[in-house]
Amino acid sequence: MHHLRILLVATFLFVLFCLTQYDTPTFFFRGHRVKPPPHASAIIARCRQLHVQAGPPEDFHTRTHSDRFEEGSTRPVLIQNAKIWTGRKNGTHVIHADILLDKGLIKSIGHLRGSAAQLQLEYGKELVVVDAKGAWVTPGIVDIHSHLGDAASPALDGAEDDNSLKGTIQPWLQSLDGLNTHDDSYPLSIAGGVTTSLILPGSANAIGGQAFVIKLRETKEKSPSSMLLEPPYHINTSFPNPNLPPRWRHMKHACGDVYKDTRMDTIWAFRQAYNTAKQIKQRQDEYCSRALSRDWANLGEFPEVLQWEALVDVLRGRVKVNTHCYEAVDLDGLVRLSNEFKFPIAAFHHASEAYLVPDLLKKAYGKPPAIALFATNARYKREAYRASEFAPRILAEEGLTSDHPVLNSRYLLYEAQQAHFYGLPENSAIASVTSNSAEVMGMGHRIGYIKEDLVIWDSHPLALGATPSQVFIDGIAQLESPYVITKPENFQKSPRVPNFDDEARKAVTYEGLPPLVPKKMPLDSTVIFKNVKSIHVVKKGIVEQMYSAQAATEFATVVSHNGSIACYGDEQKCMSSKILDGANAFVIDLEGGSLSPGLVTYGSPVGLQHIDQEASTNDGNVYDPLRKAIPNILGGDSAIIRAADGLQFASRDALLAYRSGVTLAVTAPSHQRFLAGLGTSFSLSVSHKLEEGAIIQETTALHVSVRHFPKLSVSTQIAALRRLLLGTSAGALGEWFGKVKTGEIPLVVEAHSADIIATLVILKQEVEAQTRKPMRLTISGGAEAHLLAKELGEAHVGVILNPSRPFPYVWEDRRILPGPPVSKNSAIMELISNNVVVGIGCEEIWSARNLPFDIAWAAIESGGRLGKEEAFAIGSTNLLKLLGVELDDAKLDLVASRGADSFGFDSKVVSVLSPRQNSVHIFEEEHI
Repeated sequence: MHHLRILLVATFLFVLFCLTQYDTPTFFFRGHRVKPPPHASAIIARCRQLHVQAGPPEDFHTRTHSDRFEEGSTRPVLIQNAKIWTGRKNGTHVIHADILLDKGLIKSIGHLRGSAAQLQLEYGKELVVVDAKGAWVTPGIVDIHSHLGDAASPALDGAEDDNSLKGTIQPWLQSLDGLNTHDDSYPLSIAGGVTTSLILPGSANAIGGQAFVIKLRETKEKSPSSMLLEPPYHINTSFPNPNLPPRWRHMKHACGDVYKDTRMDTIWAFRQAYNTAKQIKQRQDEYCSRALSRDWANLGEFPEVLQWEALVDVLRGRVKVNTHCYEAVDLDGLVRLSNEFKFPIAAFHHASEAYLVPDLLKKAYGKPPAIALFATNARYKREAYRASEFAPRILAEEGLTSDHPVLNSRYLLYEAQQAHFYGLPENSAIASVTSNSAEVMGMGHRIGYIKEDLVIWDSHPLALGATPSQVFIDGIAQLESPYVITKPENFQKSPRVPNFDDEARKAVTYEGLPPLVPKKMPLDSTVIFKNVKSIHVVKKGIVEQMYSAQAATEFATVVSHNGSIACYGDEQKCMSSKILDGANAFVIDLEGGSLSPGLVTYGSPVGLQHIDQEASTNDGNVYDPLRKAIPNILGGDSAIIRAADGLQFASRDALLAYRSGVTLAVTAPSHQRFLAGLGTSFSLSVSHKLEEGAIIQETTALHVSVRHFPKLSVSTQIAALRRLLLGTSAGALGEWFGKVKTGEIPLVVEAHSADIIATLVILKQEVEAQTRKPMRLTISGGAEAHLLAKELGEAHVGVILNPSRPFPYVWEDRRILPGPPVSKNSAIMELISNNVVVGIGCEEIWSARNLPFDIAWAAIESGGRLGKEEAFAIGSTNLLKLLGVELDDAKLDLVASRGADSFGFDSKVVSVLSPRQNSVHIFEEEHI
């Protein structure tokens, strides 16, 4: 009996061992004894996990501290008296409460003031108490389309890792492998409230590789891996923990005009790749079917091909596919692909025509993808030509994106603000850069809501110029001694925005190309503007306030005849004016709006192109004598090109700018190196060059660039400029540089480096010493001009900041002045404070329409130091002066805006008074 008991116990232990090791009660299959492989339990666990969906573990919300918690860095924080946009209830949930953060998590939201003393006892001196004073608090901004780190700033050779050019299909690449931790953009983006970014590979391939989600704060480890948010387990181990659900993975696709292949080639490449992944998946499923049935006979190894494992995971529904796609033809191709191979698409990015084909999007496999859009960035290539600023409101639910560094992600919230201006509801606008983006990433369980990261704002998040006063990532404050501007009470409220219902309907009706040419009133017509709150005009080159009402009862009436003001002030007086006798008059109610100077755009090739990336729509770049000999037929190296000869009118960007109150443009010839040529000034409203008022001034200033170009030294460029200014030159080039030497026309030099700008100031002094006449020098670009503000003011050198809010694109831009909350002064205010004449420019033609917002932003950032008249000047009269445009004040346009001044979010341009064209141009009208 003793031996029998021993045998039974041994048998029981052996069976138990088999059960725990192999999860099988038998070793027989089809009557034959089969020995399980050594790692049968691992095989079974892996096979079972193939059917587990990605997401957080069930106990995720019971965690007591963040997986990103850093001992010694993460102090407990109590934020009191906050107005909290939680992200809940479709973005409509706002509460007044306190927030407790501890160990990288938001532990409590509610009225905790009474508990402050208790919390102080619990946490001791470690507790940081922040009085938000009723300020708005939102989740951290989530950027769903970024190349931070992979396309690092400043751009340097060896630091551009966002694109591989080694194949059309490359799902095996990982953006993590190129993530540069020294990108200057990290702290700048944090200063804009961005806390989390999805780092996508570039768009040079149909499948560019795998993307990764990062938090932007610097970690103690200072490695790329330590920045990752919920990275897939496989990046740190060959096989994930079978007891945990897999984490979401991310992949970049692209279609359309992104690669050298045709659309037919690209879709076939997609199908071929997915078919390969499908076959591998089928082999895996067959293998696992046998393994789970304990059919170990000749089973072999798990069928896996490392290059394709990520694409196989796409077919298993465990990868968020983000697709760069613009036009309906491309959207349709990817929707069909998703249905053929049965995989969901998380989001279409840049989808400029998505608002025209909403029913198509609903046909995608699984559920309709999200749409990640720019707010106004459009028409830079053919695919984006039908993009509309009304797309967000039409689609209603989407994510807005910066495509950093194409657009600086520091201003991602500005994209939401613009979308709101054009009609996207407030709740959806804020959600588009927080909760919507987080959900699309599969990260809504921890970001996009008040859960981990948050931002305290100095104003309502959708108010223009809203700036963080503090940013918390993983419970750690990111802004050291932030400079906070005290803003008026109205900035704390939801911004009032105009009505664009009619324009949005037309965008769809005309398939993205609605008519934009304004109605031009005939000669001898009269337009009456009622309820005018303020009037600003230009007198002797200076913007002055001509009228201002303190109350609605004082609103003025303005009578305009042939584009000029004939009468303003009391309604009875102006309505009885003789000018109205027998006149066919139109009435426009400005509802407390204004008349103000038309704005001037400079810096982009507006007037020389319709679509940036389409050569057939461009004037093209001029010859540069420092790089290549100029043909004799042009006059050889003494030739000079005039921008006026290549003007193209009635581009959509020009007409959109005009509808935003930007009425004039100054453009230099397009160039890529040293010599540009003679600029020109023209109207943005006309259809062709022969129309009255089309050309304002045929030649304005002489334009050159002095920059750190490859294979062309700065010293070489300065030597050429010195010879042209101090030596003798024949031909047209010599003639025009002669006019520069004597101060007859300005020399406009694109320069960004403070070192180059300093050299140019010295060169100006050399010229003036020789000629004994003042030389007119204007710096364009000027990223580092603020470092020489005092010297520039003393030397009477003006600066056109372009962009108006600088960014360290390349090495010579790196020493920017960021402005609030990082620095007290913006670059604009630093220069103005030192008596420098300042103008602001734009880099691309699509952004000319946003000049009113840029001006308003500059005024807001000044904290009240930049008055309304000075603000108008940096976008109008200062530019005319700096660029050599001489125009009679009486011939300058006036812009009529409904609701408020012509810049900001609470007004809408409805008309332009053009005395040069003897007409009033109307965007909205009604007969009396």
